[in-house]
Amino acid sequence: MTKPRYETGSRNVFRDLGVPNAEEHLIKAQLVYKIDTLLKERSLKQSEAAELFGVRQPDVSKMLRGEFRQFSVERLLRFLVALDQDVSIVVKPHRSKHRASALQVL
Repeated sequence: MTKPRYETGSRNVFRDLGVPNAEEHLIKAQLVYKIDTLLKERSLKQSEAAELFGVRQPDVSKMLRGEFRQFSVERLLRFLVALDQDVSIVVKPHRSKHRASALQVL
């Protein structure tokens, strides 16, 4: 019987896949996930979201399909504010000796 071959990931799939700027990509993906969740909860159409965000509907479509390189983290945060979300950025000392410091979306 052979043991299954697998490798434990780094908690960032983009880093594991060798994507450049993996940390930024992960943060953007998490922000887009939050945006998508809010759009679904409110039953907003992409055209309505586009108007709210001040972008074109095809750009919203691309963003929701994972093509969000054209949007900065700041712009995605502004989309959340446009969706009536409070956005807080908290900076605190890193306490774990076993993990590297990290950015995260809660």
